[in-house]
Amino acid sequence: MPTFAEAARSTHEAHRPRWRNSRQTDAWIATLEKYAFPTLGKMPVDQIQQADVLQVLKPIWGEKQETARRVRQRMSTTFKWAMAHGFIERNPAGEAIDGALPPMPKLKAHHKALPYQDVPAAIETIAESKASLSAKLCFEFTVLTAARSGEARGAEWKEIDLDLREWRLPANRNKSGKEHRMPLSEAALDVLGRASALKDDTGLVFPSVNGKTLSDSTLSKLVRENGIQGVPHGFRSSFRDWAQENTSASWAAMGLSLGHAVGSDVERAYLRSDLLEQRRTLMEEWGRYCKGWV
Repeated sequence: MPTFAEAARSTHEAHRPRWRNSRQTDAWIATLEKYAFPTLGKMPVDQIQQADVLQVLKPIWGEKQETARRVRQRMSTTFKWAMAHGFIERNPAGEAIDGALPPMPKLKAHHKALPYQDVPAAIETIAESKASLSAKLCFEFTVLTAARSGEARGAEWKEIDLDLREWRLPANRNKSGKEHRMPLSEAALDVLGRASALKDDTGLVFPSVNGKTLSDSTLSKLVRENGIQGVPHGFRSSFRDWAQENTSASWAAMGLSLGHAVGSDVERAYLRSDLLEQRRTLMEEWGRYCKGWV
């Protein structure tokens, strides 16, 4: 009869092929090692009762809600592995303990994101699609700048400074409520070069065929119809995952690249720089990665 620790490690190995990166793989077992193993680790799985599981969860259920969710889910997965191998007949971390734990607030739904490893192929797929040139270029520009869809769709040539290689998003067009400078990589500038053929009286960088701003469903439909996982906004998460795992960029540079407020009110009061040059290096690397120029 395996102990809980032995069962957890076997479960971990069984699920390893489905995880995309070593960080996610390591985090799965590390969570159990920290929170569950001190109580359950040496216990044979057929001796573990609901009360033992609750002993693990109750101290963190109210204070570390997201962690508690993960601990319970990973314990439950381990017990399911034990059930599948005939060691136990029921899951002590399953629905039976719901009544002993106060309900948690529902998790905020996150935008579905494409794994960053698949982003270069997605850009190629869209480029080869039968969509309008404006929609294809807008999609590519959105990904390369890690911008929000609405910001890219509403981009105007007067916001673009080609000499300084900057996109200056005005206060009324971004969530921060103030002008946001976005460095333009060689890849993004290449998109703008191709978009110059679309110039018309609207001043829009990516005008629709009827001379208006592309609708909010245009890019979503483009992604969906070409069989690409996720939604346009999710490519911002793809960028963040890539930056965190593949660069030495600071958290501030990554956050500012997404147009996020960085740090507490006090920290922001002392952050006089928008780290433009750091972000320029980061976005250049992202652009080269997306285009396969590395």
